[in-house]
Amino acid sequence: MEKIFKTELAGRPLVVETGKLAQFTNGSCLIRYGETAIISTVTASKTPREGVDFFPLSVDYEEKMYAVGKIPGGYIKREGRPSEKAILTSRVIDRPIRPLFPKDLRNDVVVSNLVCSVDQDCSPEIAAMIGTSIAIAISDIPWNGPIGGVVLGLIGDDVIINPTEEQRKESRMYVTLAGTAKKICMVEAGANEVPDETMLEAIAIGHETIKEIVTFINSIVAEIGKEKFTYESADVPEEVFTLVKDFAWDKMRQAVLAVDKSVRDANIDALTKEIETYLTEQNEEYLPYLADAVYKLEKKVVRNYLFKEHVRVDGRALDEIRPLTCGVGLLPRVHGSGLFQRGQTQVMTTCTLAPLSYSQTIDGLDTEDSKRYMHYYNMPGYSVGEAKASRSPGRREIGHGALAERSLVPVLPSEEEFPYAIRTVSEILMSNGSTSQGSVCASTLALMDAGVPIKRPVAGISTGLIVNEEDENDFLVFMDIQGIEDFFGDMDFKVAGTTEGITSIQVDIKVDGLSLDIIRKAFELTHKGRLQIINDLLLPCIPAPRAELSKYAPRIITMQIPVDKIREVIGSGGKVINKIIADTGAQIDINDDGRLDIATPDEEAAAKAVAIIKGIVADPEVGTEYEGVVTRLMQFGAFVEFLPGKEGLVHISKMSWGRVDTVEDAVKEGDVVKVKLLEVDSQGRYNLSMRDCMEKPEGFVEEEAAPRRGDRPNRERRGGHGGDRGDRFERRPRRDSGKNDDEGGTPHPGSRSREF
Repeated sequence: MEKIFKTELAGRPLVVETGKLAQFTNGSCLIRYGETAIISTVTASKTPREGVDFFPLSVDYEEKMYAVGKIPGGYIKREGRPSEKAILTSRVIDRPIRPLFPKDLRNDVVVSNLVCSVDQDCSPEIAAMIGTSIAIAISDIPWNGPIGGVVLGLIGDDVIINPTEEQRKESRMYVTLAGTAKKICMVEAGANEVPDETMLEAIAIGHETIKEIVTFINSIVAEIGKEKFTYESADVPEEVFTLVKDFAWDKMRQAVLAVDKSVRDANIDALTKEIETYLTEQNEEYLPYLADAVYKLEKKVVRNYLFKEHVRVDGRALDEIRPLTCGVGLLPRVHGSGLFQRGQTQVMTTCTLAPLSYSQTIDGLDTEDSKRYMHYYNMPGYSVGEAKASRSPGRREIGHGALAERSLVPVLPSEEEFPYAIRTVSEILMSNGSTSQGSVCASTLALMDAGVPIKRPVAGISTGLIVNEEDENDFLVFMDIQGIEDFFGDMDFKVAGTTEGITSIQVDIKVDGLSLDIIRKAFELTHKGRLQIINDLLLPCIPAPRAELSKYAPRIITMQIPVDKIREVIGSGGKVINKIIADTGAQIDINDDGRLDIATPDEEAAAKAVAIIKGIVADPEVGTEYEGVVTRLMQFGAFVEFLPGKEGLVHISKMSWGRVDTVEDAVKEGDVVKVKLLEVDSQGRYNLSMRDCMEKPEGFVEEEAAPRRGDRPNRERRGGHGGDRGDRFERRPRRDSGKNDDEGGTPHPGSRSREF
């Protein structure tokens, strides 16, 4: 049965239609936010997936180019693999909904959001998040929702809920926030050094709007929601876990206490074999639960150490960062490199500089069409000691790369200040907790090593959480989590920023949400941690960006030319600019506003290219002497290129103070000669003189020269200047006798003679 539900969100209509589309799903809706339209669906398998020890949830955000009236670029006009933006949006939707499903559910659940229409003022990402929440909430799939979501902007001191496209351009931050009626479930933020207190206040304001969205969704569920289905629990039977706990509790406590991850893993592997032997003796039917039982025991031991005894497996205090080391300039041929290590997390980042024409082109649903800063993150199997072949980057790698990129964008120089495209690549060499924040630190080092004049260093750190299962108001927050604390803790709260404020946030949680008190404590610890990393590690390693670029990096010289001179620099069919590139080896990018970026590692080549271009766009001044090259000879004179792309005529009478019988007596093609610009005629042609650059002979008196071929009295000279041929055809009658006009005769019909 078709139903329509309406409300308002940030002053714009939010309309939900159910019961009409995609009726074979467990739950679906068409959600309209302004003129943005999303079809959100959720489908669950009827039986659990065998052989998995996790909840198999898949979230897709499908961008369709027709949503913004575009046809996909490239040869194949069909949407292909998801864009980076689509993958990141899928992750943003996944993170708040995943913890609200039962932990022992093993049925496949697939969430799909089909983007059908996009209004740039009404975020399709938020519409998809709300649509997902509605689809799951009204379905028969067990779930502890619903959630709501908003985007937060900051203009001046005002927090803006779901800013419009114009407001986003002015905003100092872009924060995607999700939560239930009671708690915050997800924070994903990019910010321009926003203070911690301002960010916390914005989150609190955003949560009030989320509560209104949740109330709206609950009203829909109350009217059309389905009864939740029952499922087969995949949890370890209580009798099996009790056996394992009684046998191995103390042994597990000893096994996990190790600073070195490999030692700890070896201890647990050995203990697992002991537990396997013990369960075999008790009842072989318990063996299928071995892995889950060991995991559950290890989790309880680690949480007990942390929460009850405030003991960490590597012996650190709750607010202590693991040992830190770093370095720069590791790789001689790259433009910049940095190595950052925190405990057993080790990241190497390289930085590459290139002309702005190497900026990434984006073919997506929003108005962003390119970006000059690109960050990529690679995490091979060897980083965690696994024998796993390399594959193309997955969603996690793409997400971590985007997080580091977002962290560093606010401190990058403008294009005018530093006209380069910048690419950083983080290679994870060892992974034992918070590699994404390690890549932020390593990337800061690489950028500074490359000579990129960033405003301030950026550092990132993460905090963990343990919540008392019996009292959710009783919690413990601790800094710099390593892998085992991430696996068994309740959150990974990552914050990157400078000494002045936050540049990015990403929060992964495993509980049903975070209170503002938890978030406040996380901000306190991450603020302390990033200042420690910046002041005690990064700045002592490299106090400021290098003053000089690597000798292997391109030098980019920016120059501005009049827009009406662009055609002259390019030349017919690109002839002029291609010649400049061939002669100098420089890469030259010309923008429509007349800005030229000249790039080459060779400073002399760059200077030569600049000189050539300046010559092309310069307006020659009468009376000025130039050094030029003879390009071609005519009977009446020679053409000389005295400025790049500019030719003028030196008449034979202007080649010397003495008489020159033939042009060849004075010059040859390719000769370098000094010339003086005598005049620019009404047609823009240049008349040059060689003799006026020579010393005039003493007592020289210029006499009227005897007529030469090509010199006729009382005739206006029509020399070709600036590239014209310089000869003129005149039609004269010929007589039948073949005699010339002076000898008489009748004209020969159709005949013509050439006179110069």
